Amino acid sequence: MSSTITKDTLNFLKDLEKNNNRDWFETNKKTFKVHEKEVKGFFAELHNAMNVHDEIDRMKMFRIYRDVRFSKDKTPYKSHLAGSFNRTKPRLRGGYYIQIKPGGSFIATGFWDPNKEDLLRIRKEFEMDDQEIRDIIDSSAFKDVWGEMQGDAVKTAPKGFDKEHKAIDLIKHKQFIFTRSFTDKEVTSSKFLEKVDASFQAIRPFFNYMSDVLTTDLNGVSLIDD
Repeated sequence: MSSTITKDTLNFLKDLEKNNNRDWFETNKKTFKVHEKEVKGFFAELHNAMNVHDEIDRMKMFRIYRDVRFSKDKTPYKSHLAGSFNRTKPRLRGGYYIQIKPGGSFIATGFWDPNKEDLLRIRKEFEMDDQEIRDIIDSSAFKDVWGEMQGDAVKTAPKGFDKEHKAIDLIKHKQFIFTRSFTDKEVTSSKFLEKVDASFQAIRPFFNYMSDVLTTDLNGVSLIDD
């Protein structure tokens, strides 16, 4: 039987959002630990499922405590539980994220913060030939799962690129992100883990493309030492 996220866990997170203070949390910390363990078990099983079709070198569950040092919002706790999964570098690129939150659960994947070298390499690939990436992200099978590519973009052409280039819509991107939301009913379903795993598997054509781009130069020569 696969792991599930229970309604009790979602209800606890709702209560935490309403009572986001240290006294309430300390009083209910034992209960929190039960729900944290449940979600961590779900993430661990998802990790195992993903390793059947991908290579994940690290799974991380984020702490419930917020860093409030530079935030106007001084509430001490997050009202969600989340985890990330990193693919095995340097050969494979990209990562996965999952957030469990009442009324706001979602998964995300892609490239949140590519370094300047990777970003330039991706943009140069789009400049040279944008057809392959468009074929991937515009296919109906891909869009049925992930919709449109999201992420921050510059307002005009990046330095060194022609603002009239036919791929300027792609070249402007600074992030390359895809997200998929789930209802509370979907999250607590026995099929949720299977659905998340299938969604992450559906991103693979995009990741395969990006991994190939980021491990080769513009001539297609490998940048990775054998």
